[in-house]
Amino acid sequence: MDDRNTQQDSQAEMSNDGTGDIRTMEEFSAFVGLSRPTVSKYFNAPASVRASTRQRIETAIEASGFTPNLFATNLKRTRTRVLGIIVPTATDPFYMELVRQLEELASRAGYVLFMLSSNGRADREVDAISRLESMNIAGAIVVPLGTKGPSARLVSLERRSAIVYVDSTPDASTPFVGTDNAQSIGLMVEYLCRSGEPPCFLPMPPINRNAEARLAAYEEAMAKAHERTRVLMVPKQLDWDFERYGHEQTRHALEAGLPTRTILCANDRIALGALLAAWQAKVHVGRTAHSQLRIAGHDDHPFARYSGPPLTTVSQDIQGIAQRAMATLLARIGEPETNGEPMHETALFAGQLVLRDSA
Repeated sequence: MDDRNTQQDSQAEMSNDGTGDIRTMEEFSAFVGLSRPTVSKYFNAPASVRASTRQRIETAIEASGFTPNLFATNLKRTRTRVLGIIVPTATDPFYMELVRQLEELASRAGYVLFMLSSNGRADREVDAISRLESMNIAGAIVVPLGTKGPSARLVSLERRSAIVYVDSTPDASTPFVGTDNAQSIGLMVEYLCRSGEPPCFLPMPPINRNAEARLAAYEEAMAKAHERTRVLMVPKQLDWDFERYGHEQTRHALEAGLPTRTILCANDRIALGALLAAWQAKVHVGRTAHSQLRIAGHDDHPFARYSGPPLTTVSQDIQGIAQRAMATLLARIGEPETNGEPMHETALFAGQLVLRDSA
């Protein structure tokens, strides 16, 4: 039970005891005048203790400068309070905002979130999985690489820990949370067809299933609009440097001649490279009467509003994706065994059209 002493009493105790050199949870518990389980309960989930107890502990933390070694404590447990997340790159703003929001949600639930990046490489993904396994994590959120579904190592991780996939769809047996590409790409295609020439499509490199999903969504939306698909031919290279890729492919397409005066890029980072290529070729991009080309993207990258011209795009519901992914993961961590049968849940979030000057 939480200690019911008043804040005034607790402050008096702390000032009398002195801070000393507090290194362990036991020493801190003695310093603050509370039981070890109560203090541990606070560090696992601050909201789980009474407000007066929480204030007492936080005052003691400020006075003593004590920081618990939660990582070491977690490793001693059968089920830890550590969650993992594996992202394909640590430089993409979408993934970094996703991690930021997930970290906050994990903290509120009393967990520590540990992030690793595969850097777009299968061997680094294997290393990241091994690292998470060595930490005895309670569960993980993973953005997988590749177009053939989760690797054997990810399947192995699924057997040991609760897993939720995000952004790139897994096989049907594992929960997935992401953007509804059919809806979001369809929304952009419908707008571009309605407002000007139907778009050709500059796809992502085949780095994951998200690339395939957005290409399929474009083809489906164009068929619905009764328009012919026009997919720009690009090299089948596994390249996460989207800006350079978009710049090079758009430059080649401009030199060869575009099939239409509208380019829909699979993501905003590709579109930013495409805008630079058009500017260098002195091709005016925009939606005015004298514009020569329209360029649109997807994701609402933080730089999209500051590009020249500002980029028309589709925003993703990162907050909704993060909240649903964490809620699903926590539910799986706490759920009882179900005779080994996999629990599948797919949650897709709609995108919102963001109209700016590029298209």
